[in-house]
Amino acid sequence: MKKNKVLYTVVAIFFAIDALLGWWVASYYFPKFALPEDQSTVVDRIVVEKAIRKMTLFVKNNIVAVYDIGLGFNPIGDKEEQGDGKTPEGRYAIVAKNHKSKYHLSLKISYPDKQDVLNARKKQLNPGGDIMIHGYPNAIPVWLGDLILKGKDWTQGCIAVTNEEIEKIWSYTRVGTVIDILP
Repeated sequence: MKKNKVLYTVVAIFFAIDALLGWWVASYYFPKFALPEDQSTVVDRIVVEKAIRKMTLFVKNNIVAVYDIGLGFNPIGDKEEQGDGKTPEGRYAIVAKNHKSKYHLSLKISYPDKQDVLNARKKQLNPGGDIMIHGYPNAIPVWLGDLILKGKDWTQGCIAVTNEEIEKIWSYTRVGTVIDILP
């Protein structure tokens, strides 16, 4: 009788651990919302919340997707100059789509705007540029990016997502889409 009780306990523990691992893997790899498969869907606004490392995509004020993001390596505060590792804050727009980027796809953000340039000039700084939403560097395999970059702040000031996520975001985003980057 004791052998059966021990066996049942071991089996129950095994299934409990298996269920927890399955839940953890699913929550890690899948976004909280999935964009509809309808290819006519066009995201009209993107909101980035730097403090909680989330990017939300909207269609007509309805949330259609939420992604975990990585930011610049020095993410606190607004970008002031090239090389400071900060992600800019403010209202911008997507101004270009680059499928030949050194990262897996990229959506160029309209930073610096006129105000960013004026603020930098007052401080005799170069505001920098080339701020994008992008996937992992093309030079590394996807599995390595998932292992060491996902959810980390590693860019020069860009907004990073996984390669799979940027493919979805890319397909639903058009040049001119508004992007609000909040502290």
